[in-house]
Formats: sequence, structure tokens, C-alpha cells
Amino acid sequence: MKTPCGLALSCLGALAALVPAKAGGQGVASALTAGLEVQRLELCDRIGAKLGSVDSTECRRIGLAHSLAWSVEGAPILFRDYLRLPGRVPLGRVLLVGGIHGDEYSSVSIVFKWMAILNKFHSGLFEWRFAPLLNPDGLLRPRSQRMNSNGVDLNRNFPSPNWEAESSDYWIRTTSRNPRRYPGPEALSEPESRWLAQQIEAFSPDVIVSVHAPHSIVDFDGPAPAPEKLGSLYLKLLGTYPGSLGRYAGVHKEIPVVTIELPSAGVMPSATEQRGIWTDLVRWLRKHLPERPRTAASRTGG
Repeated sequence: MKTPCGLALSCLGALAALVPAKAGGQGVASALTAGLEVQRLELCDRIGAKLGSVDSTECRRIGLAHSLAWSVEGAPILFRDYLRLPGRVPLGRVLLVGGIHGDEYSSVSIVFKWMAILNKFHSGLFEWRFAPLLNPDGLLRPRSQRMNSNGVDLNRNFPSPNWEAESSDYWIRTTSRNPRRYPGPEALSEPESRWLAQQIEAFSPDVIVSVHAPHSIVDFDGPAPAPEKLGSLYLKLLGTYPGSLGRYAGVHKEIPVVTIELPSAGVMPSATEQRGIWTDLVRWLRKHLPERPRTAASRTGG
């Protein structure tokens, strides 16, 4: 399996190699910061060249930050936080992720549109962490693919209980070794899934929203109640799979996971539908997050 930049230390080492030997501590820090910014801008340019609904300028200016995590091929994983505002106590935290599967273009593009809404109207009602593209290698290949660069389905790579016993058996018996569903050699074998698992621990979300396509439904895993509809998408429970985010976070960790399955992987919903899904999501969060108090066991973030 490829490991050119799967570890943060490897990628930081590559950046450090570009720093002049005589640079002092401050110079090294400045050079590394500049290198990270170059990576961020380059990724935005690549996203803009790939997606018709997101241009590079939009990506560059929307406020994404480098996470200090990289894909297998060395593309940075970018994120954006919308944290608490002065004088406002948020109802809870929401982790929203797009682009888990690289060939689901709309799952990336729509996250940028929702970030643009928050850039104008973040009220502090919730704290948000957005990761619009978890699988940059899958998206940015000449022919985009569901899996990451190692051929692993990231949505089968999370450490749900009994992963070792169940994931391979499910892949072989149920999918007939479908390469699009390969769970990987071990749980969290991939840098992209490791990063998301780390965010679940560090950010301690009350709800996780995962965007996919093209089943045109809302799926839900974890403590009820589920949203009955978001925009024109209605609830249909699909169940979980060994290593899926729903089984790991929703069932095992008891964090509600809302999966938004857009109608098309390649065509964005209308602007009206984009707003409708967003408005209904926020309405559901407002109604149900206060019913989910943080506990020391399950929510350790401040």
C-alpha cells in the first residue's frame, strides 16, 4: 500500500527539507507556515479545476485551514471551524463531512455552499466543524473513484466493534470482494479515516452529518429521533455495515449520525433545494440538540 505522506511527520519532514539550512527557529516556523499555505492554495486550485460548482477562488476565500493531516498521496485535509461567539452559549457541536467517497462530486460541492451560508450568518447557535473533502485522492484522480489512493473504502474503515471478525467476511461473502467496498487491511489503516476518528474524539460532536450521493434519502444511525425529511429528501433507514461511520459513531459511540444522500453524484441540487436541506437540518438540530445533554463519558470537549 502507498505510504508517501500518510503520516503527518512524513509530510512535515518533506516541508522541512525545503527550509534553508541556516534558517533560525523563527525562520523555520515561517517557512513551514508558508509551505502549508501553498499546499492549501494548490488543493483549492485542483478542486476548482475538478468541480464545476466550486471555483478555486471560492475555495481559497472560504476560510479553510490546513489540518496538519494529509491523504495517502500528500494532499492536505482542510477544515473550517465556526466556534462559539461572545455572549452566546451554543446548543451543541456539529461535525459535517463531505467527500468521503471521491466520485460523489455533489457531496463536496454542497458543503462549500453551506459554508458560504455560515460565513454570512453564523449566529453562534451551534459550534460547527466542516471538512468538505475527506478523500481528496479519490476525487482528484483523472477518473474519480469511491475509494482512497490505497483502494480502501473509507466508509468501511472505521473501528466498529468486531471489525476484524466482521469486515473481511462481509466484504467477501456479501459483496463478492467488490473493490469499491474493500474495508482495508485493518481498522483506521488510512490517514483520512484516522483523521476523522481523531476529530470525533477531539471536537466531541453532539451530531455528525455525513454527505453522500446518489440515493436521494436521509439515513440515520444512533439515538433517536431521526429527521423525517430534509428538503425533499425523506427518511429511509438503510442500516449499517462493518466499519461504516454509522456503525462506529452512531451505534457504537452513540453519537447521532445524519447521512444526507443527495439525488445525484454529478449534478448539484437546485439552489432552492440546497437551502431547503440546510434549513431543515438546522431546524432539526435546534429541536433535538437540547435533548442530548453532554456527559463526561461521551462528550469530553469544552
